[in-house]
Amino acid sequence: MLQFRVWPQLARIKSYWNFDIVRHMMEVNFQPPIKVTLNQVDNTLSYLDKEDKHFFVSGERGFAVAVKLLQDCKIIALPTDTIYGLAGLAQDPKSVEKLYELKGRDKSKPLAICLSSISDISSWGEIDHIPYNLILSLLPGPVTIVVQRKPRLNPSLNPGFDTVGIRVTTSKFVRSLSKILRQPLALTSANSSNDPSSLKPEEFKHLWPKLGGIFHTIPNRKMIHDSYRVGSTIVDLVIPNTYKIIRRGIKVDQTVRILEKYGLKERES
Repeated sequence: MLQFRVWPQLARIKSYWNFDIVRHMMEVNFQPPIKVTLNQVDNTLSYLDKEDKHFFVSGERGFAVAVKLLQDCKIIALPTDTIYGLAGLAQDPKSVEKLYELKGRDKSKPLAICLSSISDISSWGEIDHIPYNLILSLLPGPVTIVVQRKPRLNPSLNPGFDTVGIRVTTSKFVRSLSKILRQPLALTSANSSNDPSSLKPEEFKHLWPKLGGIFHTIPNRKMIHDSYRVGSTIVDLVIPNTYKIIRRGIKVDQTVRILEKYGLKERES
């Protein structure tokens, strides 16, 4: 396994206080000397064996490896704030195709996208009809909101769907990748299609040979409980003033309370 020295923290966090909803909103501001590090990493990767694909999420070089692999249209496995995920570039047709092939996933099942910030959502989905404080109350967090997609989103991502699931995770590593790459990450669970979701890399070891990199973190014992395998709560917010729970994931009850606090009514279809 390739070991990288732990470098200073990648992201500086700015905290915004919203008195209406009494919460902190986390915004990632990532500004390392990424070009220099990418050049170093490019040389390093050229000397690695195909089996040397395990890295830590902590540190500037580990982050640069993830950026480089994604730029090269590789699929990587990474920890999120729920389950382990597989990620590729959402705007790259080859990366999207690789995600489906790797999982053996039915193309009728759409992929979600992961963004760096709440402020990015309006670039990829229609949210004018949703109270902004409602979005701030849900995200960043273990919730996927489904909204109308915008034309700039890669047409080969979920063709035939006029909606898209959008995540803004609490993971600084994942969000920083989207920020530095200046595009969404296509994100799905790290498992073969129809298998249980994974909480740690060893659970999808059969996929390792097909991945460009597997990124490790120190496990949070609270997050490796089986209850986390349900993943994020997916909520459809397409129709104004209504919501529909598509998947009852983590913190679904809290999500429903927030939705109804802002006057949204549950719909069945």
